[in-house]
Amino acid sequence: MNSTLKRESRYVKKVKSLTFQSQTTKNKLLKILREEARKLNLLDMVRCSLQIQQAAECIHTSYKNEYIKAETAFMIRIREVKEDNLLYSGKVDLEELNTAMDILSQQEKLGENMQEADTGFLRIYSILSLYTTFIRDEPIHQVGSLFPGGFKVKKEGDKYTCPVKDNNDNNPLAVCPFCIAEQDEEV
Repeated sequence: MNSTLKRESRYVKKVKSLTFQSQTTKNKLLKILREEARKLNLLDMVRCSLQIQQAAECIHTSYKNEYIKAETAFMIRIREVKEDNLLYSGKVDLEELNTAMDILSQQEKLGENMQEADTGFLRIYSILSLYTTFIRDEPIHQVGSLFPGGFKVKKEGDKYTCPVKDNNDNNPLAVCPFCIAEQDEEV
Protein backbone atom coordinates (compact mmCIF):
# COMPACT_ATOMS: atom_id res chain seq x y z
CA MET A 1 0.00 0.00 0.00
CA ASN A 2 2.64 2.56 1.03
CA SER A 3 6.14 2.85 2.46
CA THR A 4 4.79 2.79 6.02
CA LEU A 5 3.39 -0.69 5.42
CA LYS A 6 6.66 -1.91 3.91
CA ARG A 7 8.55 -0.51 6.88
CA GLU A 8 6.07 -2.20 9.17
CA SER A 9 6.62 -5.51 7.41
CA ARG A 10 10.37 -5.21 7.93
CA TYR A 11 9.74 -4.39 11.58
CA VAL A 12 7.54 -7.47 12.02
CA LYS A 13 10.20 -9.61 10.34
CA LYS A 14 12.87 -8.16 12.66
CA VAL A 15 10.88 -9.02 15.77
CA LYS A 16 9.99 -12.45 14.39
CA SER A 17 13.70 -13.14 13.86
CA LEU A 18 14.12 -12.99 17.65
CA THR A 19 11.78 -15.98 17.99
CA PHE A 20 14.22 -18.17 16.04
CA GLN A 21 16.96 -17.67 18.62
CA SER A 22 17.31 -20.07 21.52
CA GLN A 23 16.74 -17.13 23.87
CA THR A 24 16.43 -13.39 23.65
CA THR A 25 16.56 -10.64 26.22
CA LYS A 26 14.09 -7.89 26.93
CA ASN A 27 16.82 -5.43 25.93
CA LYS A 28 17.16 -6.94 22.43
CA LEU A 29 13.43 -6.63 21.88
CA LEU A 30 13.39 -3.12 23.34
CA LYS A 31 16.12 -2.04 20.93
CA ILE A 32 13.98 -3.06 17.94
CA LEU A 33 10.84 -1.47 19.39
CA ARG A 34 12.69 1.75 20.23
CA GLU A 35 14.20 1.97 16.72
CA GLU A 36 10.79 1.50 15.15
CA ALA A 37 9.12 3.99 17.52
CA ARG A 38 11.71 6.62 16.61
CA LYS A 39 10.70 6.33 12.94
CA LEU A 40 7.25 7.66 13.80
CA ASN A 41 6.58 11.35 13.34
CA LEU A 42 3.96 13.97 14.16
CA LEU A 43 1.92 13.13 11.07
CA ASP A 44 1.65 9.51 12.23
CA MET A 45 0.34 10.70 15.59
CA VAL A 46 -2.18 13.06 13.95
CA ARG A 47 -3.45 10.23 11.77
CA CYS A 48 -3.80 8.01 14.84
CA SER A 49 -5.76 10.70 16.61
CA LEU A 50 -8.08 11.02 13.62
CA GLN A 51 -8.57 7.26 13.48
CA ILE A 52 -9.46 7.20 17.19
CA GLN A 53 -11.97 10.02 16.61
CA GLN A 54 -13.51 8.15 13.67
CA ALA A 55 -13.77 4.91 15.64
CA ALA A 56 -15.50 6.80 18.43
CA GLU A 57 -18.30 7.90 16.10
CA CYS A 58 -20.09 4.57 16.52
CA ILE A 59 -19.69 4.47 20.31
CA HIS A 60 -22.46 5.45 22.72
CA THR A 61 -22.14 9.06 23.86
CA SER A 62 -21.78 8.16 27.54
CA TYR A 63 -18.63 6.17 26.81
CA LYS A 64 -17.24 8.09 23.81
CA ASN A 65 -15.15 10.64 25.74
CA GLU A 66 -13.65 7.97 28.00
CA TYR A 67 -12.80 5.86 24.94
CA ILE A 68 -11.06 8.74 23.21
CA LYS A 69 -9.19 9.64 26.40
CA ALA A 70 -8.02 6.04 27.01
CA GLU A 71 -6.98 5.37 23.40
CA THR A 72 -5.15 8.69 23.14
CA ALA A 73 -3.30 8.02 26.41
CA PHE A 74 -2.34 4.60 25.06
CA MET A 75 -1.01 6.02 21.78
CA ILE A 76 0.95 8.78 23.51
CA ARG A 77 2.94 6.09 25.31
CA ILE A 78 4.93 5.72 22.09
CA ARG A 79 7.07 8.55 23.47
CA GLU A 80 7.86 6.32 26.46
CA VAL A 81 9.19 3.64 24.10
CA LYS A 82 11.28 6.17 22.16
CA GLU A 83 12.92 7.43 25.35
CA ASP A 84 13.26 4.16 27.27
CA ASN A 85 16.98 3.66 27.86
CA LEU A 86 16.62 1.48 30.95
CA LEU A 87 18.30 -1.90 31.16
CA TYR A 88 15.80 -4.66 31.78
CA SER A 89 16.70 -8.00 33.28
CA GLY A 90 15.21 -11.20 32.07
CA LYS A 91 14.45 -13.14 28.97
CA VAL A 92 11.48 -12.90 26.66
CA ASP A 93 9.13 -15.89 26.57
CA LEU A 94 9.74 -16.84 22.93
CA GLU A 95 6.63 -18.98 22.65
CA GLU A 96 4.48 -16.06 23.81
CA LEU A 97 6.36 -13.65 21.53
CA ASN A 98 5.80 -15.99 18.60
CA THR A 99 2.07 -16.09 19.39
CA ALA A 100 2.02 -12.29 19.58
CA MET A 101 3.82 -11.95 16.26
CA ASP A 102 1.42 -14.35 14.56
CA ILE A 103 -1.49 -12.22 15.77
CA LEU A 104 0.18 -8.95 14.77
CA SER A 105 1.12 -10.35 11.34
CA GLN A 106 -2.51 -11.33 10.77
CA GLN A 107 -3.59 -7.84 11.78
CA GLU A 108 -1.07 -6.35 9.36
CA LYS A 109 -2.59 -8.44 6.55
CA LEU A 110 -6.10 -7.39 7.55
CA GLY A 111 -4.93 -3.77 7.57
CA GLU A 112 -3.71 -4.10 3.99
CA ASN A 113 -7.25 -5.01 2.95
CA MET A 114 -9.02 -2.29 4.93
CA GLN A 115 -9.24 0.99 3.05
CA GLU A 116 -9.80 3.09 6.18
CA ALA A 117 -7.03 1.46 8.21
CA ASP A 118 -3.97 3.60 8.75
CA THR A 119 -0.81 1.53 8.82
CA GLY A 120 0.83 4.00 11.21
CA PHE A 121 -1.94 3.32 13.71
CA LEU A 122 -1.38 -0.43 13.39
CA ARG A 123 2.37 0.01 13.81
CA ILE A 124 1.98 2.11 16.97
CA TYR A 125 -0.56 -0.36 18.34
CA SER A 126 1.84 -3.22 17.63
CA ILE A 127 4.90 -1.54 19.18
CA LEU A 128 3.01 -0.56 22.33
CA SER A 129 1.38 -3.98 22.72
CA LEU A 130 4.78 -5.70 22.61
CA TYR A 131 6.39 -3.07 24.83
CA THR A 132 3.82 -3.25 27.60
CA THR A 133 3.55 -7.05 27.51
CA PHE A 134 7.14 -8.19 27.04
CA ILE A 135 9.27 -5.32 28.35
CA ARG A 136 7.18 -3.70 31.08
CA ASP A 137 5.21 -6.80 32.18
CA GLU A 138 2.05 -4.68 32.20
CA PRO A 139 -1.35 -5.15 30.57
CA ILE A 140 -1.77 -3.57 27.16
CA HIS A 141 -4.54 -1.27 28.38
CA GLN A 142 -3.40 0.74 31.39
CA VAL A 143 -4.82 0.11 34.84
CA GLY A 144 -7.96 2.20 35.12
CA SER A 145 -8.84 2.00 31.42
CA LEU A 146 -12.62 2.15 31.22
CA PHE A 147 -14.71 -0.20 29.09
CA PRO A 148 -18.45 -0.09 28.29
CA GLY A 149 -20.56 -0.85 31.33
CA GLY A 150 -18.20 1.04 33.62
CA PHE A 151 -15.75 -1.86 33.95
CA LYS A 152 -12.03 -1.14 34.28
CA VAL A 153 -8.65 -2.84 34.00
CA LYS A 154 -7.55 -3.46 37.59
CA LYS A 155 -4.44 -4.45 39.52
CA GLU A 156 -4.84 -6.62 42.59
CA GLY A 157 -1.47 -7.44 44.12
CA ASP A 158 0.72 -8.68 41.25
CA LYS A 159 -2.28 -9.70 39.15
CA TYR A 160 -3.91 -7.60 36.44
CA THR A 161 -7.51 -8.21 35.43
CA CYS A 162 -9.43 -7.08 32.37
CA PRO A 163 -13.21 -7.01 31.94
CA VAL A 164 -13.18 -7.86 28.21
CA LYS A 165 -10.35 -10.35 27.71
CA ASP A 166 -12.53 -13.42 27.18
CA ASN A 167 -14.94 -11.48 24.95
CA ASN A 168 -12.14 -10.88 22.45
CA ASP A 169 -10.80 -14.41 22.07
CA ASN A 170 -12.09 -14.65 18.49
CA ASN A 171 -11.59 -11.02 17.49
CA PRO A 172 -8.84 -10.90 14.84
CA LEU A 173 -8.11 -7.25 15.66
CA ALA A 174 -7.63 -7.86 19.39
CA VAL A 175 -4.29 -8.36 21.12
CA CYS A 176 -5.96 -9.87 24.19
CA PRO A 177 -4.57 -13.40 23.62
CA PHE A 178 -1.04 -12.28 24.49
CA CYS A 179 -1.88 -9.58 27.04
CA ILE A 180 -0.76 -10.50 30.56
CA ALA A 181 -4.07 -9.42 32.11
CA GLU A 182 -6.44 -12.18 33.13
CA GLN A 183 -10.20 -12.09 32.68
CA ASP A 184 -11.89 -10.26 35.55
CA GLU A 185 -14.09 -13.01 36.99
CA GLU A 186 -16.44 -10.42 38.52
CA VAL A 187 -17.58 -9.39 35.05
